[in-house]
Amino acid sequence: MFRRRKAGAPLPTGSPATAATAGGAKLPSMSASEVQALFEFAEYDEQAGERTGYSSYSYWGSTVRVFLKNRSAVFLLVAITVLLTFTVVQPYLPGQKSPLKIHLDPETNYQLRNVQPCEEFWFGTNSIGQDLWARIWSGTRTSLLIGLLVGVWNVVMGIIIGALWGYVRRLDRLFTEIYNVMDNIPTTITMTLLAYILRPSLSTMIIALCATSWLSMARFVRNQIIIIRDREYNLASRCLGTPTSRIITRNLLPYLVSVILLRMALAIPGAIGSEVFLTYIGLGLPLSIPSLGNLVNEGRQLMMSPGLRYQLILPSAVLSIITISFYVMGNAFSDAADPRNHV
Repeated sequence: MFRRRKAGAPLPTGSPATAATAGGAKLPSMSASEVQALFEFAEYDEQAGERTGYSSYSYWGSTVRVFLKNRSAVFLLVAITVLLTFTVVQPYLPGQKSPLKIHLDPETNYQLRNVQPCEEFWFGTNSIGQDLWARIWSGTRTSLLIGLLVGVWNVVMGIIIGALWGYVRRLDRLFTEIYNVMDNIPTTITMTLLAYILRPSLSTMIIALCATSWLSMARFVRNQIIIIRDREYNLASRCLGTPTSRIITRNLLPYLVSVILLRMALAIPGAIGSEVFLTYIGLGLPLSIPSLGNLVNEGRQLMMSPGLRYQLILPSAVLSIITISFYVMGNAFSDAADPRNHV
């Protein structure tokens, strides 16, 4: 309630009449009734107070909204989703041929070699009469499996080792020496030796690609953690006795979500490219296991023949779609995951 002031008494400091005085100029005084008519007390409302302090901001919701604004990334996301779905369900569709079966001409009993794309063989056949349509999708499944396994391995090992390397000072010298030794050996030589020593197989290819591919991820995470490990909130957490694992998982890694997702998105096409390279130099998967590397290597040998270039163009087109899609989506999601881009 307002208290009625005495006639002629000055208005108390902070009253509406005093606040209306500016630059020393005196304005007409207001009576208490006029003041009371202008102002009224507000009753306390607990729910209204909660609504005032509530924020509807959601990190992942904002990330998805920013990502969906990038039309090229959304288009490639739809394209790669359709491609992956079709790659998985293709063997179960009616009328599909085996990727390993050699087709023979029923009249001559000869192999249907290098048949151009037609109604029976949509992508044609290769040099021994195998259906390229079935081999391309089977090879895509194999290459994507390799890329996903190697990409997940790189992220998991890179985050664990990089986080310990960057935060635990006692381990810095040990991990630095291990990194220097392994990094001084060219990755190509390491992959080649492992692929040459072990028997050619899918597991051999995965082991060869996983051997040293996590090094760059670990060093990247280590450098990022060194930048933010000594900030005030991390020092306060250490002073309060917060366990190291909790500081790493709650204080440090959330700041690296965007860059980690970007590196993972780039690791998948990188692993597929390494598989293609090893197959190109003759140390990849055996011919009994179709892969994009095998198909590109087979088509490379026929690219000088104009009528047979489809055997190189078709698998290269699938490989390009996968690589470009993951690269563009990784960059777009990395930008969307940055809180500074959230409005």
